[in-house]
Amino acid sequence: MNVLFVHNNFPAQYRHIARALAEQPGNRVVAVGSSTASTTPDIRLLKYSTTKTDSAVVHPFARRFDVESRRAEEVLYALSSLSGQGFVPDLIFAHPGWGETLPLRTMFPRARIILYCEFYYGAEGRDVGFDPEFPMTGLDGNVALHLKNATTLLALTECDTGVSPTPWQRSTFPAEFQSKIEVIHEGVDTDEVKPNPVARFQLPNGATLSADDEVITYVSRNLEPVRGFHIFMRSLPRILAARPNAQVVIVGGSGTSYGANPPKGSSWKSMFLDEIKSDIDLRRVHFLGRIPRKPYLELLQISSVHVYLTYPFVLSWSLLEAMSAGCAVVASDTAPLRDIVSDGNGLLVPFFDIDALSDQVVSVLSRPKAFKKMRMKARSFVRDNYDAKRVCLPRMLTLVDEGVLPRTYGG
Repeated sequence: MNVLFVHNNFPAQYRHIARALAEQPGNRVVAVGSSTASTTPDIRLLKYSTTKTDSAVVHPFARRFDVESRRAEEVLYALSSLSGQGFVPDLIFAHPGWGETLPLRTMFPRARIILYCEFYYGAEGRDVGFDPEFPMTGLDGNVALHLKNATTLLALTECDTGVSPTPWQRSTFPAEFQSKIEVIHEGVDTDEVKPNPVARFQLPNGATLSADDEVITYVSRNLEPVRGFHIFMRSLPRILAARPNAQVVIVGGSGTSYGANPPKGSSWKSMFLDEIKSDIDLRRVHFLGRIPRKPYLELLQISSVHVYLTYPFVLSWSLLEAMSAGCAVVASDTAPLRDIVSDGNGLLVPFFDIDALSDQVVSVLSRPKAFKKMRMKARSFVRDNYDAKRVCLPRMLTLVDEGVLPRTYGG
């Protein structure tokens, strides 16, 4: 079987299924991605290039689609090269988020397409409009938001099956498409991400932390409001005053992954640190930026309490990895978390209630033995429901096996 993966940042969500299909005898697996994509064993990777263009002449409503169309053109060139070399996919996995899916059905009308349905934008019940501190302005903003779904809608009409990682993320899609979307998470390698009572983590200042220390952890790709960074920072004065030995370790970049950009010349990190720095001991708050995988896992393993906050938006891998590592998780009571944190495997607090967050973190730090069972439940929950090898990958392979034959054109 010929299998094609199309993802800007390959392997990303496809790292487990791509490897498994590449290892199956008789399969030829090819991936197409941008300059940020990474190669993996037994998978040929074609990278396309993107160039910045002047969007000033494009209507504001159409600017995103214009960028996506230009990216789709580059993908089309890569696909044409593949086709010219005799590679015609039987099965395509693709993410519609960057416009890469636009040429797929035209190029390969008989291929089966499994679409990654990560998120559908909307003005209600999701990230936009959730936080009154950062409102979206005007009717134009709502129209532009609605039009961000254009490529996804086209992809949904052309795909054979969709896959969403969580029930709530599937629920963001229009009702008429939800029956087409399976809920299958890409999964966590729980053999890699597991508790380790003798783990050690070295801070940039040379100090070494272990599970015997009081360590508050916070992880995000970038430190920004969508992931509750402002709420977390505002909780620190009260937490650090109550727990004089606690250390706060923060992992994440200073850019913007989602949502609005900070004021020009600033960053969300600097803004919210400036807001509280006179009220905390800065020697106990450690910003690490982005760190390699091994120390990241060691940090989770020595964490006393892990804070995860998010708007109603896509669920982060870091939450499931923290639970798999046996962390005591304190998370925001927002829609994506209600699929995961329940039945005593973690603690939920209202997103905007800074005092409730502070008090819950202090409670966990004050009575670590009382939360040992919660940590064990967190680990068990991920193993039972989100283990990549034993749960998620087998479900994805079953989905593949159910549609191994090429589709009938127009069917």
